[in-house]
Amino acid sequence: MDIYRTPEERFAALPDFPFASHYLEITGGLRVHYLDEGPRDGPTVFLLHGEPTWCYLFRHMIPLLVAEGFRVVAPDLIGFGKSDKPLDRSAYSYAGQVAWMREWTEALDLKGMTLGCQDWGSLIGLRLVAESPERFRGVALSNGGLPEGGPAPRAFAVWRAFSRYSPVFPIGKIVKSGTKRPLSPEEVAAYDAPFPTRASKVAARAYPSLVPFAGNAAVPDQKRAWQVFEQWSKPFLCCFSDGDPITRGGDAQWLARVPGTKGMAHRTLKGGHFIQEDDPQGFAAAISEVVRA
Repeated sequence: MDIYRTPEERFAALPDFPFASHYLEITGGLRVHYLDEGPRDGPTVFLLHGEPTWCYLFRHMIPLLVAEGFRVVAPDLIGFGKSDKPLDRSAYSYAGQVAWMREWTEALDLKGMTLGCQDWGSLIGLRLVAESPERFRGVALSNGGLPEGGPAPRAFAVWRAFSRYSPVFPIGKIVKSGTKRPLSPEEVAAYDAPFPTRASKVAARAYPSLVPFAGNAAVPDQKRAWQVFEQWSKPFLCCFSDGDPITRGGDAQWLARVPGTKGMAHRTLKGGHFIQEDDPQGFAAAISEVVRA
């Protein structure tokens, strides 16, 4: 497998990112990068980013959660951030990414986790919860979900076409367009940092087309995961934002179908798609509430 590993100097002097890097090698010689902050004996919060970001997305949330006494782990998905990036598009699949992350959680023997997820972090993270429910104590879901077929929302269909056919793919600017607050040039550059070459962006371009809307091969896996969540009685809190055209209203099916949502203080956060940039305090508070539920 031909793998690209972003040079470390690309990550020098990132704004508001004082965290130590950790690495774990999984099957195929792939190196997963992750953050591991806070007391090792504290309740574990598992933060999982989506597309086309990396764990830098959580930089404002991590100190808030550590201050609560939590251990916070935040990996970079394979193909993103400081993790290795296979250069063949066929190396990437929904099931494959779930398997990579499951191997990572099992290698670290993470237990009692509360998942905080958004975007592809929810597609992958929620599948992990469904496959290993004994490792999780709760979920805080923002701006994401577990699609199981059906038509793609128009806003997402436009994004999917852009990711596949646009001759340019400016990742930092894409993230900036998904926030309500203006990102600084240094923050935009931090999102660009993992992807210095056209070839290194292969995963970021591939994943929008892998979301399991109608006809996708992952739909049966999604339906099996939903069977787990329809019996899920542990805490499950929805905290979607008020300004995301792609996922607006996506919390309704969770509130209707998941027993663990009953009695939780669901809320609407202020911001766009990348709520970690717009309302890190609100998302962190929602996760904290799940941990303590």
